[in-house]
Amino acid sequence: MAWRSDKSMIARARAQATIAALFALMLGAAAAQAGNDAGASGLPIPRFVSLKADRVNVRRGPDKDHDVAWIYTHGGWPVEITAEFENWRRIRDSDGSEGWVYHSLLSGKRTAAVQLKSKTDLAPVHARPDAQSAVTARLEQGVVGTVKRCTGTWCRLAGDGFDGWIEQDKLWGVYPGEKIE
Repeated sequence: MAWRSDKSMIARARAQATIAALFALMLGAAAAQAGNDAGASGLPIPRFVSLKADRVNVRRGPDKDHDVAWIYTHGGWPVEITAEFENWRRIRDSDGSEGWVYHSLLSGKRTAAVQLKSKTDLAPVHARPDAQSAVTARLEQGVVGTVKRCTGTWCRLAGDGFDGWIEQDKLWGVYPGEKIE
């Protein structure tokens, strides 16, 4: 009988150790997932930023040894940071292209580009965040402006020759439902 008691105690200890190991794995996975919400900078991932410079090299990997995949030649363009590695940021543009950029070439200034279903459509800019308010401008696909404020359905966008409210779902550079003060 003593042998059976020892055997059952060993089995119970193994079961408890297995449960403890599974619990530790679950906690580690939860901590790792929580860590995915913030990058090396401590800022949220993903997030929108804009290009700071008029010439930005986009590389295939997060260091200067990687080839330049393409070059942006227009500062202020909105991009989405999708990952961080040390001082490098993986960005995605409105076309879905991704590459790595050195952090100092990016700005926290929020900009957005008009994105429409058809390239021949025009996006109305309103005097107030209300479709019934006066139309103050009509913007083509790809026009970029500074995001001044978003309500979750409308954004106040200002740029060269315009300043007004545009429906948020017509912009690339802000998330659906995002509020910006």
